[in-house]
Amino acid sequence: MAPASEKLKGPQRRDWNKLVVHLLLLFSVGLIGFPLYYGFVISTQSMEEVTRNPQVLLPSSHLWENYSRIWNRLQMGRLLFNSAVVALVVSFGKILISILSAYAIVYFNFRGKQIAFWMIFITLMLPVPVRIISTYQVVTELGWVDTYAGLTIPLIASATATFLFRQFYLTIPDELVDAAKIDGSGPLRFLWSILLPNSGANIAALFVVMFIYGWNQYLWPLMVTNSEKMRVVVTGIASTIPLNSMPPRWHSGAGSVSIRVASRTRAAASQSPAPRRLICQSSPARRAANAALTAITTCSPAYFHRTYKPQS
Repeated sequence: MAPASEKLKGPQRRDWNKLVVHLLLLFSVGLIGFPLYYGFVISTQSMEEVTRNPQVLLPSSHLWENYSRIWNRLQMGRLLFNSAVVALVVSFGKILISILSAYAIVYFNFRGKQIAFWMIFITLMLPVPVRIISTYQVVTELGWVDTYAGLTIPLIASATATFLFRQFYLTIPDELVDAAKIDGSGPLRFLWSILLPNSGANIAALFVVMFIYGWNQYLWPLMVTNSEKMRVVVTGIASTIPLNSMPPRWHSGAGSVSIRVASRTRAAASQSPAPRRLICQSSPARRAANAALTAITTCSPAYFHRTYKPQS
């Protein structure tokens, strides 16, 4: 029999490994969280306390004063509302257009299908800063400057989301498509009752990514807005950066950043969709939508049934 010391050697080694791993995790959390804590501490201090040497790393008593000042001076409520509108419209618009475009590319045969897909895919090499001048000219000619349409519509198209939905649709088995055809499902019925419920995880993940993308937009809102009432929170925070001839207001800037972080976290949590539950639940709206889809699919062209098969 092995000695008792050898029996305890294995558990003790595992305990030490767990201890080292937890210490590394705690160090990483502290390394990431300290800048946020430091920004919050500065936002509660006066200018004299901020410039004091050595720096005090404990919250002060000027929290309400600093936050109310930055809130009123920047009209933060309006900025947060504009950012929420832009983020939500961009998120839902990207997801809707990407679902429809990927559905058409995968399940329909038409001339130039592959060319259309690669043209969409190539736009990944043309981000907003590259095409910003031509896009601004189009927005100006349409009269969308300083409007919500100008803030959101140029950002709606997404080649990334289209590619991800296309790859997911290609994994749908042919047997599921054939079963839907046997049951008499048309194109919209198949999309609504089969593809969308199975795309819940993709939609939720893309919504979070696109919401953050829309919320963090800076360059495009800076160019396309002229009035104070149409600014977003990112450009509002940038306006707190002092010029060369002005003293820095680090406590006010940190306060605005803290407000932005808290509001974005709350907005992302409250607006996170649950696509599978919304689509699959039974409700009058659901039954009405099903009835409308049934009426539409009865008039579906035979073209759809001839080409209703995934294409690789």
